[in-house]
Amino acid sequence: MQIQRLAIPDLILITPDVYRDERGYFQETWHGARYAEYGIPEDFVQDNEARSSRGVLRGLHYQLAHPQGKLVRVVEGEVFDIAVDIRIGSPTFRKWKGVRLNSELKQQLYVPPGFAHGYCVLSETALFSYKCTEYYHPEDEYSLLWNDPDLGIEWPVERPIVSPKDQAAPRLKEINPADLFGSQ
Repeated sequence: MQIQRLAIPDLILITPDVYRDERGYFQETWHGARYAEYGIPEDFVQDNEARSSRGVLRGLHYQLAHPQGKLVRVVEGEVFDIAVDIRIGSPTFRKWKGVRLNSELKQQLYVPPGFAHGYCVLSETALFSYKCTEYYHPEDEYSLLWNDPDLGIEWPVERPIVSPKDQAAPRLKEINPADLFGSQ
């Protein structure tokens, strides 16, 4: 297993050991003690899975009162995964990092609490799976506009398919600081 801290150091890219032969492959997708050595919590409480078609863009989402850390991976297909630092006072506040995740390389990305998260599908379809450190609380879900010009995220899709809720999300500068991390 290889661990890489990205340009925003709290984001961790994991490249697992994958054992392939004529029968297929085997990989370990989670090992609590081993991942904890790299600062990834052992206390995941919920697993989620989403199947989406090419061009679907989901995000950018976060929970404030019940912040979620997410360990994300692609089981089938390919996505462009984005994390935006929305921690007021962080040296990387307003910065984003994008990573291509696919079922061939089988990499995982750990996105800690304090980030808005989203992804878009690059393959015909994608099966996206993620572990969360906190339960989903619909009353605590916040969104950040996926194409906020102040962030300048370079999404690799021309005309994404975005939900009405995500299309109506506010820009970062329009969000009350009390609704971001670090202001509590």
